[in-house]
Amino acid sequence: MLFLITEIAAITGMTLYQPALSDVSYIGGAGADTRVLLGALSELIVVMAVIGTAVTLYPVIKRQNEGIALAHVCGRLLEAAVITVGMVSVLSIVTLRQDGAGPSNDDGSLAAVGQSLVAIHEWAFLLGPNVILGMNSLLLAYLVYRSQMVPRTIAVLGLIGGPLVTTSAVAVMFGLYSPVDHAIAAVPVFAWEVSLAVHLIIKGFRSSPLATRNTGSGAAPATLSHA
Repeated sequence: MLFLITEIAAITGMTLYQPALSDVSYIGGAGADTRVLLGALSELIVVMAVIGTAVTLYPVIKRQNEGIALAHVCGRLLEAAVITVGMVSVLSIVTLRQDGAGPSNDDGSLAAVGQSLVAIHEWAFLLGPNVILGMNSLLLAYLVYRSQMVPRTIAVLGLIGGPLVTTSAVAVMFGLYSPVDHAIAAVPVFAWEVSLAVHLIIKGFRSSPLATRNTGSGAAPATLSHA
């Protein structure tokens, strides 16, 4: 459910943010502060849900490889931190608009500051929910693929989608193609998170046969069964 919350809240946040992100005169105009603040609240929900996915999954995936599982937790925390930077930059636009609106202020300077804060948000969005997200997806998909705790067809989406969205975001950083093309490249990782979430809600993890090792007694690995 936390995975689905991240998807829904992220889309909601980006939609609500649009007045502050797309209007260059927003910081010196009438503004739509309530809408933008609701967008920030949605982003805060994203941050909490991202951390929640890491904490909830760690006790399960560490049985496969504790080091990689810990790296996934750290990656999720970093992703949440970068998203928070972007959220704070948008909230700063609202604060400057409220405090700086008035005839005595230089609208040109105010607009330049607003554009700088928008640029910070755009970079945070590219790095957090794209570059870092892709690496986190790869780590998690690798662990569930190895352990067979979910159908491997679902894990393959993460193995493909994670590196693809990271590579695509890096390409956008260097201006190799447009953000629109990047949005298409993000579809597999979106499908990975949604399909994993739906599968876990309906069926849950399967017991991993790798949790039972042959210790010399000749016992065979345990048969997969739904937990």
